Amino acid sequence: MKKVLFAAIILIFTIQYGFSQEQNKFRVGLDLGYAIPDGGSGILLAIEPKYNIADNMNIGLRYESAAMAKNVPLGEGFGDLESELAASSSLLGTFDYYFNTGSSFAPFVGAGVGYSFLANLEVDFTQVEGVPDGEDSTGEAEVDGQFGGLIRVGFELGKLRLAATYNLIGASDVEGTDIKNSYIGLSLGFYLGGGKWGK
Repeated sequence: MKKVLFAAIILIFTIQYGFSQEQNKFRVGLDLGYAIPDGGSGILLAIEPKYNIADNMNIGLRYESAAMAKNVPLGEGFGDLESELAASSSLLGTFDYYFNTGSSFAPFVGAGVGYSFLANLEVDFTQVEGVPDGEDSTGEAEVDGQFGGLIRVGFELGKLRLAATYNLIGASDVEGTDIKNSYIGLSLGFYLGGGKWGK
């Protein structure tokens, strides 16, 4: 009977504590995904070194580059145009909290704050009815960087990670017109290094 009780205690301990991140471990996440800005689309690539401050929490530094084409409003009566594909990047400090399920499946929520370096917008005006092709048919607007943040949810399964992220970036004022910069990211990634689920 004592052996059965001892085995049960070991099993409960393993389920409770055996499937968590390892505190004080360092790892690096790599993500590839789909970016969804206002009225457009693109791809994203990110690298995020992380440090596990607890078995269910970590902090990180995320660098993300997103190449996107998005809607550019032309003003009243002219509608919108889709800009040419251009890559913006961001650098953010992040925090994730994990819900330990007692398995290698680990849902999480996270947030981050930082700065976004926004690409200039290039638009082909031949998309507008009545504008002929020619040397002056394209235009480029300089866009300043913006402070912003992110919120995200997802899950990890072993060293794989699936996440949905809302990148909140302030709008840019281009000649009196507000250009939306926020976008949604859907990404699949994996981890290198220590700090894993399902030890």
